Amino acid sequence: MKNRAKIYDPAEAHHLVMKVSVVSIVVNILLSVMKLLAGIIARSGAMISDAVHSASDVFSTIIVIIGINLSSRKSDTEHQYGHERMECVAAMVLAVVLAATGLGIGYTGVVKILSFSAEGIEIPGRLALAAAVISIIVKEWMYWYTRRGAERINSGALMADAWHHRSDSLSSAGAFLGILGARLGYPVLDPLASIIICMLIAKAAYDIFRDAMDKMVDKSAPDEVVADMRLVIAQQKGVAGIDEIKTRLFGAKVYVDVEIAADGSQPLTESHQIAERVHHAVEENFPAVKHCMVHVNPLPPSEKTNRR
Repeated sequence: MKNRAKIYDPAEAHHLVMKVSVVSIVVNILLSVMKLLAGIIARSGAMISDAVHSASDVFSTIIVIIGINLSSRKSDTEHQYGHERMECVAAMVLAVVLAATGLGIGYTGVVKILSFSAEGIEIPGRLALAAAVISIIVKEWMYWYTRRGAERINSGALMADAWHHRSDSLSSAGAFLGILGARLGYPVLDPLASIIICMLIAKAAYDIFRDAMDKMVDKSAPDEVVADMRLVIAQQKGVAGIDEIKTRLFGAKVYVDVEIAADGSQPLTESHQIAERVHHAVEENFPAVKHCMVHVNPLPPSEKTNRR
């Protein structure tokens, strides 16, 4: 993507998600078929398992599509603040699936180590090694491709899907080590790699789940963002001071509630115009803000000095 600027327009963001998701589904299907055939031909159980893992990633992408479609629905009488938090739900579901994937990989590695035996091991062919390398390259590219899209629209669900691609890349790396180890006479490399991969995936799942939870429980915007908002508000004509400012994350959007002080002796219409200037200034300078509510407190004549 040549343009890396943030995308805040809902229609454009939805289009980007659909584009990334379609590419993800097509790549995963082709990759699954390739790895399954390579696993069968090269007699590699690790590669066959990796093919199943890639196929399961199609499920995670479908969850992303459903979550984004639900979150992009317009406000209605029953949901007057919109549906943005549905994307958080999708991200949390994907985080749980990602954690389960990682734990499954780790469990398999532990079982292999505990029941390790060099007897009866069938040495996989070179085709399985080649398939693993291709899978690592493709899935790592998919991780960065999906991650860039997630960052452009601040999408937790799409970021979770990106980490699913990374988990598949790590799984393929484990399969590569297992296959290479078996060919070199060190098959224990496979389960050891699986345990390390499990810990990496579990950490990513935790970060994604925590980010989604923060957006579900009205966590405030970062301090630096609030500080920038204060500067913008203070620059508006008629604002004598900022009494209070509150922010809350709502999915990928932000709600802002601000109380400003203005000359209490001026007409109501002038106070309203000041509030309107603040409202528009915040929403125009911070595209992630879905709505800014402004309350004007009257400043007594004795306190007309600038309190900013």
